[in-house]
Amino acid sequence: MSDCIFCKIIDGEIPSYTIYEDEDFKVILDAFPGALGHTLILPKEHIADVFCMDSLKLGLIHQLAGKIAEAIKDVCHCDGVNILQNNGIAAGQTVFHYHIHIIPRFDDDGMRFGWATKKFSNEELESIRVLLTKKI
Repeated sequence: MSDCIFCKIIDGEIPSYTIYEDEDFKVILDAFPGALGHTLILPKEHIADVFCMDSLKLGLIHQLAGKIAEAIKDVCHCDGVNILQNNGIAAGQTVFHYHIHIIPRFDDDGMRFGWATKKFSNEELESIRVLLTKKI
């Protein structure tokens, strides 16, 4: 897509710090990182979100995420990593080209991802379980 910043990066119109590339994916250092070593995995094909991605490519990108996370942990000597992927505005997606964030994390980095937990009744849980089971 001509107006997609990630497509422009993939096409070389915008420079990036590329750490890995193959025929399907490009892995770059995030230009606005949460930590040194924060990377983005981009499919080279413009795919808006997880709902538009075929299952084969989805499996491949997550295999690659595991390899990249391992390399980041080794190189950055971090205590852990976050692997994040957002779909839709409500979920925090701001660039509508599927991408995975891998963020090095340290015990004392002060960065927290979380949500307020909620309580649902057994009936609500069973109802949603049944509906989801039928869809999968």
